[in-house]
Order: sequence, then C-alpha cells, then structure tokens
Amino acid sequence: MCWTRIPWGIDSWINLSHVDPDAEVQGEICLAVQMLEDVRGRCLRCHVLQARDLAPRDISGTSDPFARVFWGSQSLETSTIKKTRFPHWDEVLELREMPGPPSPLRVELWDWDMVGKNDFLGMVEFPPQVLQQNPPNGWFHLLPFPRAEEDSGGSLGALRLKVRLTEDRVLPSQYYQPLRELLMESVLGPAEEDAASPLAVLEELTSGDCRQELATKLVKLFLGQGLAGPFLDYLTRREVARTTDPNTLFRSNSLASKSMEQFLKLVGMPYLHEVLRPVINRVFEEKKYMELDPCKMDLGRTRRISFKGAPSEEHVREASLGLLTGYLGPILDTIVGSVGRCPPAIRLAFKQLRQCVEERFPQAEHKDVKNLAISGFLFLRFFAPAILTPKLFDLRDQHADPQTRRSLLLLAKAVQSIGNLGQQLGQGKELWMAPLHPFLLQSISRVRDFLDQLVDVDGKEEPGGPGRALVPPSVTVREGYLLKRKEEPAGLATRFAFKKRYFRLSGEMLSYSRSPECQTRSSMPVSHIRAVERVDEGAFQLPHVMQVVTQDGAGALHTTYLQCKNVNELNQWLSALRKASAPNPDKLAAWHPGAFRSAHWTCCLQAERSAAGCSRTHSAVTLGDWSDPLDPDAETQMVYRQLLLGRDRLRMKFLEDSTLDTTPEADTEKGSSATEAACPAALAHQREAAARLLEVLADLDQAHEEFQPQEQRKVAPGPLRP
Repeated sequence: MCWTRIPWGIDSWINLSHVDPDAEVQGEICLAVQMLEDVRGRCLRCHVLQARDLAPRDISGTSDPFARVFWGSQSLETSTIKKTRFPHWDEVLELREMPGPPSPLRVELWDWDMVGKNDFLGMVEFPPQVLQQNPPNGWFHLLPFPRAEEDSGGSLGALRLKVRLTEDRVLPSQYYQPLRELLMESVLGPAEEDAASPLAVLEELTSGDCRQELATKLVKLFLGQGLAGPFLDYLTRREVARTTDPNTLFRSNSLASKSMEQFLKLVGMPYLHEVLRPVINRVFEEKKYMELDPCKMDLGRTRRISFKGAPSEEHVREASLGLLTGYLGPILDTIVGSVGRCPPAIRLAFKQLRQCVEERFPQAEHKDVKNLAISGFLFLRFFAPAILTPKLFDLRDQHADPQTRRSLLLLAKAVQSIGNLGQQLGQGKELWMAPLHPFLLQSISRVRDFLDQLVDVDGKEEPGGPGRALVPPSVTVREGYLLKRKEEPAGLATRFAFKKRYFRLSGEMLSYSRSPECQTRSSMPVSHIRAVERVDEGAFQLPHVMQVVTQDGAGALHTTYLQCKNVNELNQWLSALRKASAPNPDKLAAWHPGAFRSAHWTCCLQAERSAAGCSRTHSAVTLGDWSDPLDPDAETQMVYRQLLLGRDRLRMKFLEDSTLDTTPEADTEKGSSATEAACPAALAHQREAAARLLEVLADLDQAHEEFQPQEQRKVAPGPLRP
C-alpha cells in the first residue's frame, strides 16, 4: 500500500537453496525470567508458561513439545505435553550461576519422538545484558538455529520476489463514523461542482496502484451502506463532465474507471463464472492448437495433430478460424442471453452510466458512445481479462500452459474487438486477425441489442447492507460437507464430538442434514447470526475450525463449531457467512477465539460461560475471494490515511487563500448581480466543507495519538540476538 506510514519490502532475485528442517520454525513462547541473588550466589528463575502455533512435526498434524533451558553449562527440561501445538507447561526452572563470564539464556523447544531423534521446533536467546537490565517477560517469536549463510550460487534456480509489508492501526468503529458520514454526503450532492468533499480530494490525489486499492476500499465501503449506485454515479458524472473527446471517455485508469471495474469484480463474479466457465473449461480440456499469426505458426506441430501430408499456413489458418469461432459462438450466445442473470445492481449502475453519457454527448455522430461506455467496462475490463487469465478470476485452479495461454489470448482479443463494437477492426498491427472480422462484424448488432436490454431495468437501488444487495434470499451461495460439533458433547473425545453434515447457505438460512438428499434438515436463520469467527487450534486441538454465534428470540447466544477440510475452504465459508449476515443488526463487538471447556474459556481462562469476549470481532475480507464481506473500519482507515496526504493542499486551497473576499458586504460593494454572486457563495460552501473535513481528520489524528501509548504499554520486549 502506498499510503502506509511504515513500509517494508523487497524486490529482488533470490537464489534458491537447500532446505534445512531445523530452519523451518513457527510459533511463539511465553516466558517470565527473574534474576535472583542470595547467600549462595545468583540464580536464574525461568518460568516457562506456554507456547502457541508450533510447527506440526508428527503425522497426526500435532507435536509432542517440551522446552530445554540453557544457562552457561547448565540445562533443565520441562515435561512433555503430548499431541498439541498449543502446550501449557506453567513450570518454573531454576539454574545457579557458575564461575566464568556472564552467559546468555537460551530456550529451545523440541518435539519428543519415541523412535529416532527429536525434532527441533525453535528457540529464543537473550544476551547477558538483557537478563540483567530488562529480564524477558511476555511472548517471543521462535527463531531457527543461527547458522552460516549458504548460497547455492543459483545452481538450484532463482525466484524473483516483490513483497510489501504494511502496518496500520484500525480504531474502534465509532471513531470513523464522522468520516463515513462525510463520504456518504459527498455522493448525494452535485458532483460536477464539488471540490472540497473527501471524494473530490481523493480523486485529485490518487494515482497508480494506490488508485486501484482505494477504488476497491471505496466500493466496499459504499456497498456496505447501500450506496454503491450513487457512489458510482457521482464519480461517473465528474469524469464525463471533464471529458471533451468522447473517444477518450473512461479509457484512462481514473478513480471512476477503477471503481466501476472493482464494482464488477465484487458484485458480478458469480455472473461471470456462469457465463464463461463452460467454454473456458473446454479450452483447457481440449487443448486444440489455434493460431492466426503467420509469424507464430508451428507447422510441424499441426502436422502431428491435425493434418495428413504437409500443412500450409492456409490450412492452419482455416482450421484455427473454425476452432476460434467454435469457442466464440457459445461465449457470445451465453452473454447476449444472460440479461436476466446479470445482477440488478450492475444493470442499474450501467443504466445510470448510459444516461449520464447520453446527456453529455447527445449529438448524432456520438450515438455509439453510450454503448461503448458500457461495453468498455463489461467486455474490455471484465470478460476479456477473465478469458485471458482465468485463474485470477477463480475460473480455474491453475494457470494455463503456453499453448492454452495463446488460445485464450486469441479469444480475449476477439472479445475485445466485439466490446469495441467493431470500431477498430482492420486498424493497428494485428492485420492477421482479418479472417475473424466477418464473424465479429456479425456479432456487433447482437451486442448492441444486448446492451439495450441490459439497461432496460426499473427500480432504484435499495438501501441496506451488502447482504441484501449481493445475496438474494433464495439463492444458495455455498454448500458442502463440514464437520459439526455436537451441542454439549459431555464426556466425548474431541474427535468423536464432530459429525459430518452437509451444509447449505442461502441469503435466508444456514441448514444442514446427514446428506444432500436427506429431507430431514436442521436450520438457523441467517438474520440470527451475530458473529462468524475462526477458532484457535488449541481449543479442540483441531485445525480449520470456525464458529457461528447466533441469538435466539429470548436473547440467548448459541455457538456452533464447524470444521473445514483445509484453510481455503475455511476462508471461503467465513467469507460467504459474513457476506450473507452483513446487514444483521446487533453484531457482537467481541468474541472468544477459544472454546468453553473444563469450566473455563481456553483463550482467556475466564470461568463464566457468559463472560464478555476477549478479542474484537471481524468482518474483514479473505484473500482470493472477490465476493468477500466488508470491513468498514479498515476501509475507512485506508481512506483517512490517503486524505492525510492532501490535507496541507486542501488547507492552502480553501482556508489560507485570502485573495477572495466572500462576505455579502464585499459582494454588494462590487455591484455584482445575483448570478455573479453565485461563485463567491459556492466558494464559501466549499470552504465550509473543507473546514469540516479538516476537523474530522484532526479528531482521527487525536484518537490515534491516544491509542498509541496504550499499545506501547501492551507490547512486551522481544528477544534480542547476541
């Protein structure tokens, strides 16, 4: 993120090297160390409390960890905790100081094995001066054994990495409410004259990668408020108003273009999959050779696959043309027949876009501009990129091989030409696409009719959260087998407490049964969901567990624990459930990441089942899923950081420029007419808006400053390398 205050990262080629198992460590250990002195000399007391998220070294997916403490020539060990990655020792080990120079403290974690040698899990080490001045007390990241760096010199290959780590603080929700209100007010006023609202400032400031990320955050934020339509209309009107050449409309990566593009990806992915997946799967499975460019034709390959005798370029071209039209035909048929399946929110957004463009360019010579504005987004920025890189749009699990990638490129170029409504056919460098032109030209009229039908929709976008907008009540958004924990499995071992059930999630109900065909089903209304969260692996000694917290009519909370088969499935179910329940009122502000077992919560050890949660709840996105739910606090925090970059410019532009006198007396002295007085009045309004925005930013600054000391008091000192 280009807005963060503390960026770290790399962008370089890194030589691959052999893997040392002892270097592959993860997790943390909690220690409390004291240096004591009595008549017998100095003593080091190391309280080994617990560890978490240790590496699984056994075939069961767990470990049998124990700790070994070294100080000088002495060492002691804790007991071994069997089959866990979250051990609790709570053991105190005391070591006496021996003659000699001061020694560091080293704590190693090992996985005990009955057969063979023990497996290394990680270590921490503290130099003597740290032990004396600031004895360790808290959680510490485990580190690998120090070893001499070895470089294979590239003999194993090299990998180019571009990594950017960002860090930011997200405040409680109430601190962002004033900024959110300003953002929502922005889209409800006149767009063209706006110059001081948060959206106008953001549009002027952002560029490049920042603009794309900002567009995603803004679309999510306005979706959550039920104002995605007004938001897109606001940006569209500003973009159209300042465009003089209709041929350049929405061709740049402006905030309006990026926002519409991200809106399509957030709202329209199920629609995209329904339209494109069948043909994309055919291309991958059939692996037919297709090529129209004479410079890229491989006649030897075509001889082995398709032809008898010696093939010519003409033979290859004719065969490829037939294959391409054989794929393009079904794609086009599905698209033009998909009006009823296109999400209503997208159709309404395109209807507003078309009206805006038509008002700006009403001349007869620009009659196609209104269609090009829509097809540019739908075909050039949505369908064509998905055909070119289907993995990025979740159409395939793997990237295409070189031959399939070339076939997809040809199909994407054809879809782009259709999206341009044939305006650029026969132009440019790719004249070898000419054999495909008759098919493309025949498709143009069908696409125009499709666009006319697409925007022929009544109604306005209803207010409300994204669940109402994106998850129709009767539509099944996710289904599959999960392991469900019995309600109160008293006396059962954990592995017997989870039973396999088939779950279905719609916009109205989360239901489950023994099998997909079973008619006897249990269910919980989606409107009753108050939180959807992960569960610490230590709670049940099981990975990939989540919890769904619901509230019944009497106000009592109930927790259902579900285990997924892998982390990807966990993320997808979290995403779907949070998305479906996003509009629900009375969401929980806090939750327990553990479970209530043995008369206490495993996460915070509170003894009351009704104790308040110990961690803040989430509604954040999960990576790799375009249809994720929304996290308005994180999104508003990103907007706030971006606005900080333009705060000085905003202050100078509207508040520190004293060359204009906007008082009524000054205007009367000049003898201005009512029309001429409108400009000073507008400027006064903009100054008022700028002052209000600056005040909101100042309040957020103060809130961050107040939270910073609290965080610093909570942070324990980390281990220092010698």
